[in-house]
Amino acid sequence: MADGARITDDALDPLIHVPTRLRIVATLAALPDGDALSFTRLQDMLGLTPGNLITHLRKLEDAGYLSSAKTGNGVASRTSLALTNRGRAALDAYTETLRDLLGGL
Repeated sequence: MADGARITDDALDPLIHVPTRLRIVATLAALPDGDALSFTRLQDMLGLTPGNLITHLRKLEDAGYLSSAKTGNGVASRTSLALTNRGRAALDAYTETLRDLLGGL
C-alpha cells in the first residue's frame, strides 16, 4: 500500500466480506473455469443448512457473482452453481484489497 493511502470501509466488497459468502465464492473460485458444483455438494463442503445456503446464493446471484442451472424435475432435479467472470473479478479485487490492508501492518 502506498504511503498515505487508506483503505475505506467500502473498499472490501461487503457482499463477499460476509464470512459464509466468502467461503462460497472461494470454494467456487477453486474450480477450473467453466466447471460447476452441485448445490448438495457445496452444502456438504461448507456444512450449511439448505435454507442458509440458498439465502447467501441468492444474494451472490442477484449481484451477478454466480450462476445457477437447474436440470431435471422433482426428486431427480439438480442445481449446479458456478462463479461468473464478474464474481471472479470481485474476488480478485477483494483479495488484492485485503492484501494491501494486511501488507500495511
